[in-house]
Amino acid sequence: MNVLFLCTGNSCRSILAEACFNHLAPAGWRALSAGSQPTGQVHPRALALLAREGIAAQGCHSKSWDNLPAVPDVVVTVCASAAGETCPAYLGPVLRAHWGVDDPAHATGTDAQMDAAFLAAYRTLRARIEAFLVLPLEDLKTDPARLKAELDRIGTLVGGGAALATVEPQSASASCSGGACC
Repeated sequence: MNVLFLCTGNSCRSILAEACFNHLAPAGWRALSAGSQPTGQVHPRALALLAREGIAAQGCHSKSWDNLPAVPDVVVTVCASAAGETCPAYLGPVLRAHWGVDDPAHATGTDAQMDAAFLAAYRTLRARIEAFLVLPLEDLKTDPARLKAELDRIGTLVGGGAALATVEPQSASASCSGGACC
């Protein structure tokens, strides 16, 4: 299964999700990340966080959704602005979900406060990825509507570990339809 984590800049959240998913996923599963308007570089705090967590970041780079090496089975948008953008036509009939996460690149304050913003984004993404990976996917593959509902539910989880909570979905997910990326 190929999962694409999509956001606008492909420098923080989608990179964290790609690396975390590939670290946790079983053999045969692969995450990719891309952006609709990639910044061209991965945020240094994202790379530092992955290193602290013991997660390999080789191959992670900011890239456009126009040049993906594989067609995804699932597209997960992780920022509100990407949720309303049209996905490239070649993606075809993929399953889409929106897992909005605040952009840690916009955090201000001390180094500790900015690091905390990246850690909060990472923990939320990791909790969602862990929830995704324990779904009974063999059963859900034959029921796309149920799989979509599960992915949408997962998109409301915040926190990490035993501290999972559910929040109301971001308004961007309400605009998902047709060619939108969720």
